[in-house]
Amino acid sequence: MSLVYTCAPASAGRALARRSKTTARSRATRQRTIDIHCHVFTPEAAALVKDVMRPQNDPYSFFESAASKQTDVKQIAAIGPKLTSIEARLKTMDADGIDIQAISTAPIQYYYWADGTLALRTSRLINDNIAHICAANPERFVGLATVPMQVPEYAVRELTRAVRELGLKGVEICPHVEQEELSADRFRPFFAKAEELGAVIFIHPHGFPEGRRLGDHFFQNIVGNPLDTTLAIHHLIFDGVLETYPGLKIVCAHGGGYLPAYAGRIDHAHAARPDARTKITKAPSSYLKKLYFDTIVFNDHQLAYLVKQYGADHILLGTDYPYDMGLPDAVQFVRKTPGLSERDRGLILGGNAARLLGIKPPAGSARR
Repeated sequence: MSLVYTCAPASAGRALARRSKTTARSRATRQRTIDIHCHVFTPEAAALVKDVMRPQNDPYSFFESAASKQTDVKQIAAIGPKLTSIEARLKTMDADGIDIQAISTAPIQYYYWADGTLALRTSRLINDNIAHICAANPERFVGLATVPMQVPEYAVRELTRAVRELGLKGVEICPHVEQEELSADRFRPFFAKAEELGAVIFIHPHGFPEGRRLGDHFFQNIVGNPLDTTLAIHHLIFDGVLETYPGLKIVCAHGGGYLPAYAGRIDHAHAARPDARTKITKAPSSYLKKLYFDTIVFNDHQLAYLVKQYGADHILLGTDYPYDMGLPDAVQFVRKTPGLSERDRGLILGGNAARLLGIKPPAGSARR
């Protein structure tokens, strides 16, 4: 994946600042909308790994069909500037009614396959870039870090730096680390540190590592992404991570994958089979209700189901900006979903994210 860094000229920056002051006044009169699911790309980090990157390091594209790879080339050309240009991002946010983005790295830049030292360097570059964007536009952006999960000691170190020194609000991680489950014992120090720091953990997939059956029809994304999140949540529940660290704030992309809509099966298995209750004694769905899910489910009845089953206080607005699998007109999607109260909509559109991320309302604001 090759992307070109772009930035606005000084004159455009001044115009952008004037427009931002105007829109800031309107935002101050209402509760702000906050997008938990949106990505940036850091070219400097990509440059560090370009000589060691191999096709098999990226299962997302490695298993794709030729037709999907051709489509990806066109998409990369279209979204490249949107992943790197702050001016383009702000224009889209204003047009879509998004006040604040919680920006996180493009998943292709997890770099879990790399040597730990190299991955730490790329993580620092990415996090410094995200922190710079947030510092330059503090009313519009907050940041989520990336960390080298393949070396948990480094992951803990970088998460601590990102939160305490850079002011980032949490971390984005993949549902697996080179096919190793997040619930593995060696990752427990990472979860302990995230809980201690009060950091939000945003679980976002990047294809499915066993993708041989998912090459055609863009299944590596359509099926593979939610499937990987689904498996990760199962392991975090059944292996006792959520019980051991009850204070974790975990947000799951794409509505949490398939498990939230089929939770009865895990409770049945837990009651019926001793091998399904080796680590936890409570019903598995009780842990599932501790998680948070974004709104990228596309159908209003699915969003309404998530609200009914898990509560409006566990659903966060997400767009997946700027990818083609994102949720179009996400704010209106929430506002037009039948059966939601005004309180529900307020929580989903920004109230929940503000609470989890520690975003304070602007002085003198009047919520609607």
